Amino acid sequence: MLNLVHLKVLAAVARHESVTEAARELHYSQPSVSHHLSRLEAATGVKLVQRVSRGIRLTPEGQLLANRAAEIIGRVDAATNELAAQVGLQSGRVRLAANASVLSTIVAKAAPILTAAHPGLELILIDRHPVEALQMLRHGEIDVALVFRYADAAAEEEGFRLDHVGDDQIYLISRRPDDSIANHRHSAWIGGCERCQDELTAVCRQEGFTPRIGSLSDDMVVVQSLVAAGVGVTTLPGLALQAHRRPDVHATEITGYHRRIYAVTYGAPPDPPATIALIEAIRNSIQEPR
Repeated sequence: MLNLVHLKVLAAVARHESVTEAARELHYSQPSVSHHLSRLEAATGVKLVQRVSRGIRLTPEGQLLANRAAEIIGRVDAATNELAAQVGLQSGRVRLAANASVLSTIVAKAAPILTAAHPGLELILIDRHPVEALQMLRHGEIDVALVFRYADAAAEEEGFRLDHVGDDQIYLISRRPDDSIANHRHSAWIGGCERCQDELTAVCRQEGFTPRIGSLSDDMVVVQSLVAAGVGVTTLPGLALQAHRRPDVHATEITGYHRRIYAVTYGAPPDPPATIALIEAIRNSIQEPR
């Protein structure tokens, strides 16, 4: 019979790859952590951890169970919050992850809307790229992921539910006004994260060429500085330009190409009241005039 405390210990050991660090996080003694691991191995009938020269590592079976343990613990935490939120949204918390440009624009406007409607609800925000945010969501570490996808993007893995809350226009960032993608067939380009670079490549291929990536940065401030310095050109979404805009670069709208912004939840509906309230606040923030 699996025990939640034992699973919590295994998840902590997996995160730190150390009994000492896991004990410190959980406020247990080291012998207590070792005892819980032994009990869990006895309950499952398999070896979960191996001693190595510099500590311990999980066996394949241990890693499999640790991954599931993280999900289970996250779901238990979420259920606790849902129960608190169910009582009139007077208390509890709701957790959201999004990338920097979304956090500094959409979420920054949604936060006071949520607080005004539900002052007892705690909003926890985490800066993560979409892939990382979705992984956190699947593990139960957050309640909502606010991510971008493209119109032709493949569906996310099973279990995620995507709620389209708005669109974000894409712009060419260069040093001259009224520019176009076609003018930069032979230019150096500045790429970003994997999804951003896929977007950049797709936009350029519409003009019949593949961009030559000369530099890489995920930081919208750095990217615009590099463009201003003549290092290359790039594309950025409108939300990034709302968050930060250099006066010495020019943004030219790329017609017919945009990101779709989704509020993503995980598991079977309905969503908890706190999650619904947060998504509603996000919708209201997007509908407000800029």
